[in-house]
Amino acid sequence: MKLISLVGHVAELFGKTATTHKPADHLIDLFFRGRKYLGSHDRRFIAETFYALLRHKRRVEWIVSGVSERQKKTLLMIVAVLLLEKRYTVQQLSDENILPSDVLGQLSVNIDILPDSTTYEEKIALEFSFQDWMVQEWSQQFGIAETQQLCRTLNTQAPITLRVNTLKTSVDECRKSLEEEGVDSIRTEFSPFGLHIPKRINVFQLETFRKGFFEVQDEGSQLLALLVNPKPRTKVIDACAGGGGKSLAMAALMNNRGEIFSLDIHDFRLKELKKRIKRAGVDTIRMRTVHEHASPLDLHNSADFVLVDVPCSGTGTIRRNPGIKWSVTPAMVHELHAKQKKILTNYAQCAKVGGVIVYATCSLMKQENQDVVEEFLEEHSNIKLIDPKESLSRFHLENLANNGYVQLLPHVHGTDGFFAAVMKRMS
Repeated sequence: MKLISLVGHVAELFGKTATTHKPADHLIDLFFRGRKYLGSHDRRFIAETFYALLRHKRRVEWIVSGVSERQKKTLLMIVAVLLLEKRYTVQQLSDENILPSDVLGQLSVNIDILPDSTTYEEKIALEFSFQDWMVQEWSQQFGIAETQQLCRTLNTQAPITLRVNTLKTSVDECRKSLEEEGVDSIRTEFSPFGLHIPKRINVFQLETFRKGFFEVQDEGSQLLALLVNPKPRTKVIDACAGGGGKSLAMAALMNNRGEIFSLDIHDFRLKELKKRIKRAGVDTIRMRTVHEHASPLDLHNSADFVLVDVPCSGTGTIRRNPGIKWSVTPAMVHELHAKQKKILTNYAQCAKVGGVIVYATCSLMKQENQDVVEEFLEEHSNIKLIDPKESLSRFHLENLANNGYVQLLPHVHGTDGFFAAVMKRMS
């Protein structure tokens, strides 16, 4: 397909972001479902360019401002992002007759200029395309230099990461099976069960996947399961299970012995988990749809381990869903804080005396992380924060603990951004 036609498809897809808050991958999936005529090369171009537009939206809007009133803004933005990411030169785009050469020249000049900014935070926000308030929050938490590295990394593509299902195979055997299908893999740095796939392929079409040898799961998410550190023949509650990735990881850690209650308020998510349970060969998971405002009374005071991976802003997953950059607001984070504390309070009741409670998010916002835990602990004197090193020592990962918590950062650990606190019910 010619470049001008591909650009038109990107513009159509990008236009849909104005009328929906669906994640980028869902929008792309729906878009392609209705356009079966697109080949794999065309789909890759459209998807990559769409993601790039979301990543660099603020910077690109500045680049195209005042360039040409005769051209549609979205077309200018798409061309600007192709130049910004150095996927095309001005000459190549000129040869394709995408835009007049004088317009291309002006875009090229603007790409090398950053608008004037009054603070370091504003400069970072403009250069890497983030809302000002996000960068201000992170600079207070991590400092200016760390925030710059974080924002740069959040603008990169996340790796494809697998968790090997040790109930069916070993990591080495899984690598051999993947190699037989022509797929290279690299061991993850922290998770003993993780593999990165360097080449971007559809891993769901592999026979290795159909056999249940692996699940697609970010390394950070795998590490949360290790942090819970459930033992065989114990009872675990996964309070906000979603698609059940961490439930499945914990089932493997427990050698498929014990009980895991995977709870969620959305029935459709648990239906997807049902398929995954069957493929993984797990028979210890019990699924249950629960009410949003209360934990099940029959589970109170019963669990050895409770994982409370609460709904959050998802700012730690911006590499995978760059639309989060523009959809999250300070008011939303404030509302989430109250909701998260309520969920933690509800499900902490499910831990028995001596039971472990792990609170987790995939957020980079202190208000959703440390602030929730500190307020919760102030209100519950029978629950104490414990050092995560105790759980992590089983896997020789004590260095991931810092100041009593675990905070995984994309630019430091190569994972999605995660936060976790380990607590114990004392009485």
